[in-house]
Amino acid sequence: MDLHLEADPSDGRRAGLERALRDAVRDGRLAPGARLPATRRLADELGVSRGTVKAAYDQLVAEGYLTARQGAGTQVAALPSVDSEPPEASARARVPRFDLRPGSPDVGVFPAAAWLRALRRAVATAPSAAYDYGDPRGRIELRNALSGYLGRARGVVAPPERIVVTSGYVQGLSLLTRVLDGGTLAMEDPGLPFHRDVVRRAGGRVVPVQVDDRGVCPEELGDLDAVVVTPAHQYPTGVTLHPSRRRALTDWARARAGLIVEDDYDGEFRYDRQPVGALQGMAPGQVVYLGTASKTLGPALRLGWMVLPPHLVDAVADVKLHTDYQTEAIGQLALAELIGSHAYDRHVRACRLRYRRRRDRLVERLGACRRVRGIAAGLHALVEVGDEAEVLARAEAEGLAVGRLGDHWHTPDDGEGRTQGLVVGYGTPRERTYPEALEALARVLELGH
Repeated sequence: MDLHLEADPSDGRRAGLERALRDAVRDGRLAPGARLPATRRLADELGVSRGTVKAAYDQLVAEGYLTARQGAGTQVAALPSVDSEPPEASARARVPRFDLRPGSPDVGVFPAAAWLRALRRAVATAPSAAYDYGDPRGRIELRNALSGYLGRARGVVAPPERIVVTSGYVQGLSLLTRVLDGGTLAMEDPGLPFHRDVVRRAGGRVVPVQVDDRGVCPEELGDLDAVVVTPAHQYPTGVTLHPSRRRALTDWARARAGLIVEDDYDGEFRYDRQPVGALQGMAPGQVVYLGTASKTLGPALRLGWMVLPPHLVDAVADVKLHTDYQTEAIGQLALAELIGSHAYDRHVRACRLRYRRRRDRLVERLGACRRVRGIAAGLHALVEVGDEAEVLARAEAEGLAVGRLGDHWHTPDDGEGRTQGLVVGYGTPRERTYPEALEALARVLELGH
């Protein structure tokens, strides 16, 4: 390893080296377990005798800062921390016994073998220019692959020149807000609070638009210019936007030259019939379509995409350029290979079957005693309850983590009788713990066997 040390010459060579090493260990610049250079090599680099380095090492071994074993060299010792609680205690405090919070897929089924094959093919065939700065819209290989996939699987009109690859949905929403120059966006109520924060931090203003059992209510949009919707599977209520509302929404956009921002976060996962097509296919000139690999593959990939009306492409690409220049290219090439080989389709179908079985087990366990909504698609369901606070207290006692509907309203409950409920995610738990998690949920809801 390369080792940067600044010894104070006034301390003398040996004492100065000891102090520099000791300070580097104390400050954390040399991490526990880091292997130090051999005495001869470090002596050559510092311009001192090997004996000086060996003496410094021996002194710090005696003080407990370093360890030395035959054949293993000299390493930094693990020092006890007095400033923080033990990692085990901290982890126990953070991790619930059962986790049914929404928002994440089962990352344990990430198609590692298929991804590795795609990555190898991508790296083997990539031109050298792929490792240089590239088009802020993304690699053309991925945009071509997405154009075909989104057209056949989601009904999206997606020419490659109108696609911009992003580092996930959040970046896409932020880029668009900045292009709209801090305008006002209507966002579903209830909806995800974090996405509202993203818009505000990007300079936008947020106003609520009501969601009922047919989805978002277009008649409330009035003279607003843009609205963010989740038509395939509204979050968190789980309702699918009714066909009449889809027509009304696109009619509103055409009449006002308004903009619809479609968040298609889990549109591939519909269980009782063919997935509902994207709203974008009805009005490509008025809809910004945002998709992501976070729910199908995994959030860690940080790969998302925007399909834009023609008049927004250059503006969004420019903001992307001045934000992070481009999304990393190698993952884009691997995803293009995965889609082109249809391994992506196979993985999505396998996940759809897996999540449907989990959905069915959830519905079966809850039975007819509770009203469960949003079960036709996605990775979560809404379970209505009488008193959120009381039920969540029981959940905490059981070590069960779930989402709370009350957290998703634009304004706190004002006592007007809003629906109360738990937002239950069934994508996250491992297969062996899922039945136990359902039993814990049943106890929290006070359901019998």
